[in-house]
Amino acid sequence: MRQFISFVFKETKHILRDPRTMLILFGMPVVLMLLFGFAITNDVRNVRTVIVTSQQDHLTRQAVDRLAASEYFVVTRTVPSPAEAEQIIRSQKADMAVVYAPNFASKRSGVQFIVDGSDPNMAQQWMNYATQTMANLPSSANIKMLYNPQLKSAYNFVPAIMGMLLLLICAMMTSVSIVREKEKGTMEVLLVSPVQPLMIIVAKAVPYFLQALLILMVILLVSFTVLQVPIAGSLIWILVVSLIYILLALSLGLLISNIAKTQFVALLVSAMVLLLPTVMLSGMLFPVESMPQILQWISSIVPPRYYISAMRKLMIMGVGITDVLKEVGILSLMTIVLLAIALKKFNNRLSI
Repeated sequence: MRQFISFVFKETKHILRDPRTMLILFGMPVVLMLLFGFAITNDVRNVRTVIVTSQQDHLTRQAVDRLAASEYFVVTRTVPSPAEAEQIIRSQKADMAVVYAPNFASKRSGVQFIVDGSDPNMAQQWMNYATQTMANLPSSANIKMLYNPQLKSAYNFVPAIMGMLLLLICAMMTSVSIVREKEKGTMEVLLVSPVQPLMIIVAKAVPYFLQALLILMVILLVSFTVLQVPIAGSLIWILVVSLIYILLALSLGLLISNIAKTQFVALLVSAMVLLLPTVMLSGMLFPVESMPQILQWISSIVPPRYYISAMRKLMIMGVGITDVLKEVGILSLMTIVLLAIALKKFNNRLSI
């Protein structure tokens, strides 16, 4: 046990002595959290809007006032014809135009939207927000938005960033660390030492496991204090599910280290196998349900998909562990399978 602890301290010192590694491990999570929380957002804000109306009756003024008073839209000007509004949008001076029919007050209907559709997702959101903002609801009507009443993008991005960072840090850094030892020729020296080879690998993974836990706490702290994302569920269950996910990521790192012979190959394989599927197929940016069927099948083998889903339920919705048993079961099964394959390949490699 003393030798095992010595190897853990040795690997920890290697990490602490490398400023680039420290920057990646602790700088990247904070930067990505702030970037996705404030800069990269799909929230509807300050949509430049042109009003098209031939007469200013009381209902039209009421609808326009609702639009102008909201935080989502900025009424830039009023024009008499749809053609003029379309020209303003084509000249990039406005994002959307709301056209009221001349008989809007009498029929209480007749609204047309002219929208810049270069980004179809945002265009659809603009129309939905405008429709809800201008709706002439009776005083008794009430709209209740569950889980995310402010419609903040950070609520969606924080669990996704957790899934991406924990996977990349645990898998990529672990695989690079082991491959670096092989590249320098020091792995053979370690393997002929009195310590069991498997214990050496575990000792190299322990510092990244502990750092992943620290990074998890930093992410939760930044999201709660800076981004004001609430942690509605149990912190204990969030940690338990994260521990399973971290073990899965470490298993992936060990598996990659068996395949790669150089640090460059390890980074390349990690980027291709981990980064791209995480961003594109895990539900981080795009809903899995909206993907083509074949991509949904492929996404079913992407571990972050289940971790991100579990974190959104635990953190944002505040559900109990029973409501994420499916995700936890799949992650646990993946962890067992990947760890068994990685250890078997590692043992086979030692016997050659």
